[in-house]
Amino acid sequence: MNPLAAAEKSWLIFFLFACIAEGSLQMPSFQPGILYQYRYSLDAQLGYVPRVSLEGSWMRTEALVHVQLLWRSQAGEQLLQVQIQNLKFSHEPEREKSLNATGDPFTETTLGKENTAELQLPVFLHWNNGKVEGIYGDREEKPLILDLKRGLISLLQFQPHAGRITEEDISGNCNVTYAVSKDSVVKTKDLQECTRPRFGFTSVNKIFGIQLQPISRSLYLMKGSVIQSVLSEESHVVSLNLRSSTGIVITSRQQLELMSSSMPGLAEISGQSLQEALDSLLEKHQPISLVSQPFKRICTQCSSLKDYLKTVGNRRVKMDISKVSTTWQFHRLIQMLHSAKKRDVLQLLRKASEKTVPFFIDAAVAAQSTASLAALSEFLDFSNKKQEPLVEKFLYAAAFSPRPSKELLRLLLDKLNGKQLTPAIWETGIIVTGSLVGKLCRMKLCGLQEVELGMETVLRRLSETEEESEMVTYLLSLKNALLPETIPILLNYAEEGSAAVSGTAVSALQRFSTQHITGEVKKAMRRIFHEKMRKYEKTCRLTAAEILLDNEPLPMDITNILLATRELETEMATFLLSKIQSSLHSPHHPARKAMEELLKDPWINNYSYLSKAGISSSFSGPLTGNNMNKIVFKFISKNGQASSPLLYIRPPHRDGKRKGKLIVETKPCAADFSLPVYLKVTFEAKGLDSVLGENTNEEEEQQLMAGMSAIVFDVQLRPVVFFQGYTDLMAKVLLSSGEPTNVIKGNVLLMDHQQAIPLQSGLQAVVELQGGLGIDISANIDVNIWEQESKTEIRTRGGLAIDFQAELDGPFFQASLRSQTEVETALNFATALRFSGSPMLMCLQLNEEQLPYREIFTISETSVNQSVTVRKGRRGMLAGRDFALHTGNSEMCKILLAEEKKQ
Repeated sequence: MNPLAAAEKSWLIFFLFACIAEGSLQMPSFQPGILYQYRYSLDAQLGYVPRVSLEGSWMRTEALVHVQLLWRSQAGEQLLQVQIQNLKFSHEPEREKSLNATGDPFTETTLGKENTAELQLPVFLHWNNGKVEGIYGDREEKPLILDLKRGLISLLQFQPHAGRITEEDISGNCNVTYAVSKDSVVKTKDLQECTRPRFGFTSVNKIFGIQLQPISRSLYLMKGSVIQSVLSEESHVVSLNLRSSTGIVITSRQQLELMSSSMPGLAEISGQSLQEALDSLLEKHQPISLVSQPFKRICTQCSSLKDYLKTVGNRRVKMDISKVSTTWQFHRLIQMLHSAKKRDVLQLLRKASEKTVPFFIDAAVAAQSTASLAALSEFLDFSNKKQEPLVEKFLYAAAFSPRPSKELLRLLLDKLNGKQLTPAIWETGIIVTGSLVGKLCRMKLCGLQEVELGMETVLRRLSETEEESEMVTYLLSLKNALLPETIPILLNYAEEGSAAVSGTAVSALQRFSTQHITGEVKKAMRRIFHEKMRKYEKTCRLTAAEILLDNEPLPMDITNILLATRELETEMATFLLSKIQSSLHSPHHPARKAMEELLKDPWINNYSYLSKAGISSSFSGPLTGNNMNKIVFKFISKNGQASSPLLYIRPPHRDGKRKGKLIVETKPCAADFSLPVYLKVTFEAKGLDSVLGENTNEEEEQQLMAGMSAIVFDVQLRPVVFFQGYTDLMAKVLLSSGEPTNVIKGNVLLMDHQQAIPLQSGLQAVVELQGGLGIDISANIDVNIWEQESKTEIRTRGGLAIDFQAELDGPFFQASLRSQTEVETALNFATALRFSGSPMLMCLQLNEEQLPYREIFTISETSVNQSVTVRKGRRGMLAGRDFALHTGNSEMCKILLAEEKKQ
């Protein structure tokens, strides 16, 4: 049966019982000299969500349980002996399901003498009016058998009156709610809030993690003070945040039914206290924790790095980063590095060829074992210029780490401290420091000495420097860290800094969530936008206005921004009005309702305000109809009438200089087979007047520059300069090879999650997720100073591999469900700009190439006497497509592309 369907039927029963009136029952107890015999059954299933051709894994256990009272106190405390007898275990191998015509072909699995003997060893329960005060037994029992007994004992943990309480059982310390009627109790456990022994890890970026939907409910039927039956069901639906359609459901069902209470039992033990009773009963009684102790199954078939090294010299490793085959190699290498020794990792790095060593560095950083970090520390020399590309590779691999460690940050700080480094390495190292500090703080590790040292280093150097370029670098580091306590510092530089410094600080503030955009922040943004204290660069003002509009704006802010558009230059006004119009069409925008109310006023909502004739525009919304990705379009220009979103060009300065800025930003919402890229690439050009033949002075000519900055997966990268100054421009135009500039190229571990889920039944599930991405982003800007036109192109290639697995472990049975997904994708964005005439012409093109994907589903089952593995897969190809960005853009593309064909 589908595990979800079975769970739904039982939950209906629970719902009916939960609706009954609250009351109170007799205190539960057992009587001396009586053997209470219960029939116990346990069913568990692993299944895929949604269903695929493989139905999943199923197991069932049946046994008799004997409960006898050994000692009791006048206050109601009881010492019970609980013993499992005649346990039978069966499961249905996947390969035999097609042969299951009668519906009952299951054969019992042999348990073995040793397992049977351990199962029959009794446990002793200190029970107090339904509450488990302690359990005693043999600690030397196998952990899985002991957990099975813990699961049985946890069924006896309840209370006979309604209320909400925190209690401990095999799941941990959990909040539990009880509803009570005349002869029944419904127990609902909040598994999301249970605290238990720490185990596993998760990614900092929740987009690349998993979501867990657990439910646990139990129904107790009483007759007088005796438990007649217990029905307990628990389910966990585990799915990827990125692909909510991919998931695994784990269900567990326990049932305890009273069969007989008429047979004679053990005699009651005399004793004044529980301790005396235990001393007379056991030679060496040992208290046992009721909470399950999580563990990870040991892989006996995994390859080792030592074996890999024997063939690494002869291997022909394909290093096409954008191919998914390379990403799977990346996965396997990380697994080997987890258990490798330092000398083996160091040997791997030293034996690697020039082409493969960056790949091994990516994997060593992703593994983050003590041995791999120690080997990297010895292998890399930050002051060696020949190793600069490898050092930069290490730095960005560290920045993209899904769960960085304090050891990784300490390694980076040690390498940066007191070394003579090239400017590129120093800048990248400082920016990456901010990323690691921010991630560790989001992991609630802000109090670590390494984190405090990293943040103190950035803040101290920021306060000491007077160089604008250094200030920008430190502010970019704070932009990566995103620590709320740095907001006052960012506000100071936003209001008091130079144009570049102020713009960087305001862009850093824009990345904070609404809860951190306080009244003080909004006051500063108002002063910047309305230029209350001094003049500000226009992009900085527009960003300040966006912060006000996007973070629970006051009606006053919206009104003042609308009124200000009358005084602003055409393009700035058009941009803000376009943003407001876009917000009105966004159902979840925080300013939507306030804007709708304000625009009911004809004094504001009229032709004079809202009919600006510029070509600027702003839009934020789904890129496609299925909400695969969200894209933010921004475009503001100086001249022209048509509007083309996805571009954001700075308007001219008051001194007449032209500056252009292009921003492309995509964010994942709910992806199916699309590449999960959070990407924001900014092209910037300034000082173009000198190459356009306009009047300029020497100072302006020296400011000629074109460059690019990128944020990838929430990590701000070090900005790249294409050319600086007229001489540099001419040299690169004449000597250009036509090759694009690399933004980022390498393998990134996006998803890294491991979690143990102790089921109340005594079984344990371990969920693991590992997702690697081979990504190659390159960009090119081509400025033709004679034709007065420019072209830019961003090429994104990627191979995504996701390995999602759930393991279910019991004393006699192990099952694994595995889902492996692989995708290759390519996204191209190009612009063509002609600024020789008026209106200025601009064409934006965004297209996705055909997208091959494959999914593999595997079920593995192992019991005492057999092992079965079944694998099925499916593959497909999604057609490529061109995205129609905007009507005005399409019109300009027709003009420009038609002219290109004529040439």
